[in-house]
Amino acid sequence: MRRLLRTPAGLVGTTLVAALLVLAVVAPWIWGSDATRINPAQIGQGSSAAHLLGTDALGRDLLARTLVATRLTLGLAALATGIGTAAGIVLGALPSLLPRGWGRCVVAAVDILVAFPALLLAMFTAVVTGLGGRGAVLGIGVALAPTFARLTHTLTASVAGSDYIAAARMLRVPRHRVLTRHVLPNIAEPLILNLAQSMGAALLGLSAMSFLGMGVQAPSYDWGRLLNDAFGHVYVTPSVVVAPAVAVTLAGLGFMLLGDAFAAAAARTIDPVGDAVLPDLPKAAAPADPDAVLEIRDLTVAFPGGVTPVRQVSLTVRPGEIVGVVGESGSGKSMTAAAIGDIVPHPGLVGSSRSRLCGVDLDTLTPAARRKLLGSCLAMVFQDPTSSLNPALRVGGQLAEVATLHAGATRAQARARAVERLDRVHIKHPEHVIRQYPHELSGGMRQRAVIAMGLMGTPRLIIADEPTTALDVTVQREVLRVLREVVDESAAGALFISHDIAVVGELCDRVAVMYAGRVVEELPAADLAADARHPYTRALIGSLPDMATDRSAPLTTIPGRQPAPGDVPTGCAFADRCALTTARCATRPRLVRDGQHAVACWEVS
Repeated sequence: MRRLLRTPAGLVGTTLVAALLVLAVVAPWIWGSDATRINPAQIGQGSSAAHLLGTDALGRDLLARTLVATRLTLGLAALATGIGTAAGIVLGALPSLLPRGWGRCVVAAVDILVAFPALLLAMFTAVVTGLGGRGAVLGIGVALAPTFARLTHTLTASVAGSDYIAAARMLRVPRHRVLTRHVLPNIAEPLILNLAQSMGAALLGLSAMSFLGMGVQAPSYDWGRLLNDAFGHVYVTPSVVVAPAVAVTLAGLGFMLLGDAFAAAAARTIDPVGDAVLPDLPKAAAPADPDAVLEIRDLTVAFPGGVTPVRQVSLTVRPGEIVGVVGESGSGKSMTAAAIGDIVPHPGLVGSSRSRLCGVDLDTLTPAARRKLLGSCLAMVFQDPTSSLNPALRVGGQLAEVATLHAGATRAQARARAVERLDRVHIKHPEHVIRQYPHELSGGMRQRAVIAMGLMGTPRLIIADEPTTALDVTVQREVLRVLREVVDESAAGALFISHDIAVVGELCDRVAVMYAGRVVEELPAADLAADARHPYTRALIGSLPDMATDRSAPLTTIPGRQPAPGDVPTGCAFADRCALTTARCATRPRLVRDGQHAVACWEVS
C-alpha cells in the first residue's frame, strides 16, 4: 500500500475509490430524503442556491440523487464484475480440464467472443434476459467474461510446463485437483489485479446501458438513469447533466487509475523477505589501468532474500583482447554481463569497488551520461538473436535506428552504414538483406546481423553472451571468425561468455573460470589445457571428450551440482564436489595471483 500511494496515479485512484465507497455507505442516510422529495414548484430548474445543480422533472434535487445513486451504481458494477470474473475463470480453465479437441473449441469460442464488441454483446444479452438492472448486470458480466477467460487461459498455459505441475501429473493427481490446488493459486495475483480495471469498465458499461434505456428502470436510478432522465432538458438547463456525468467520469477514472497503479506496484514488488542488500565492498587499492577498455573490481549483484548471483568478480579487458568467461549454467556469467551493461532486472542491486569503461569511472556519471557512454562504447550480442531483433521490423531499419539514436546520423547515412556493417560481418548481398525481416534470415545470418547492429557505432567493448549456443558447428565457426576479425580490425576488447570451454580455449586470449558467482581461476587461454590448476577447471576440461577419448569408457562427469545463488556456503563453494577437499576448505580461499595466472584453491595456490 505504501508503494501504491507513492505514485500520483495510485494516490489519485485510491482517493477517488475510497471517496466513492464512503459515499455509497453514508449518502442514502444523509441525502436520501432530499433525493426523493418531490417539489412541483421547482420542476426542471437550473442551478440555484437551494439546488446547486438543478432539479429533475419532479423537482427533486439532482446533486442529492447523484450522491444517493452511488450505492446502487457501485453495487451493480461489483455484481457484474463478480459474474464476469467467475464466468471468465471457469471458461479459461476449461481447456485444461477437457480433452484436447474440446479444449480447442473452447479457446476458439473465447477468441470469437473477445473479437466481438463488448457493449454490443452486453446489449444482446440484456435484450435476451430482459431489460432492467438484472439484464444489464448479466449483460456486462457476459461482456467481461471473455477477457478474463483469455487472461486465465494464457496464465494457465504459462505455468503448465512447471516442474510442480509435471510432478502432480506424474503422481496421477486428477485434473481438477491440479487446476484448483496447483494452477489457480499461482495465477491468482494477475487475476486479482485485473479486477480494479474491470470494475471501472463494468461501471461505465452499466451507466451506458442505463443511459440508453436498457439498464436500471424507474423508480430505481443509477448514474446512467439520471443522465437518461436529464438528457431531454440539456439544451434548456445544461447543469442538469453535470452531476451524473462528473460522477461517472470520476468513478471510471478512479478505478482505471487504481488498476494501473496496482499492476505497476505488483510488477515492482520486492520479495517479502526484504530488499536486496549489497555487502560492504572494499575500496580498490591498486591504481586504475589506463589502457584497459573495461576494468571491474569486486563486482557484486544482489537480489532480495540473500540471493547473490555475482560475488566480487574482477575482470580486465584490454584493446584487441578477447577474454573468455566460462562455467556451468548458473555460475553468474550472464548476470556479470548484465551488470556491466547496466541491464540487471529490478529489484537487483549492483555494486563494485571500481567500474571503468573506456577510461571513464561509471560510478561518477549521471544516469543520462551513463546511458550515453554505454550506448556508444558498448555492444552486446545475446544468445538468441530473435530476442534482439523485432520480428515486425525490417533488418535495415533496426540497424539504422542505432546510428540515428546514438550517433545522430541521417536516415541515408544510417542506411549506408547498415549496408557497410552487414558486409563487414560477411553477409552476402547486404543491400537485399536490409529489406528483409528477421524470419527470412537463417540463424547464422541473424546472429551476424546482431553483431553488425552492435558495430553500428564504434564500440570499444563487445560483450558476447553465448552467441553460438543455438547454432550448428559450421555456423558457429563462421560467427566466431567474424567476432575475431572484428576485434582485430577495430582494436576493441571483447568479453566472450560461454559454457563451452573448448570454444573459449580456441577463440580467447585469456580465460576466467566462474563458479557459484566467483572467479575461481584466471589464466592465458594457451595454458588452459596443460596448466589449469583449480580442480573445477580441470574437471571441466576432463569432461570434454576429444578424438583420443576412449569411447568404451563412460564419459567423465562432475558429481553433485552447483549451489543455488542463495545457498552458497561461506567456505569453498566447490568443496562438496571436489576430491581434494580438506578441513581448510571450510574457509573460502582468496584468488591468489602468480604472474598471469590466478587461482582460488587452498591445495594448489
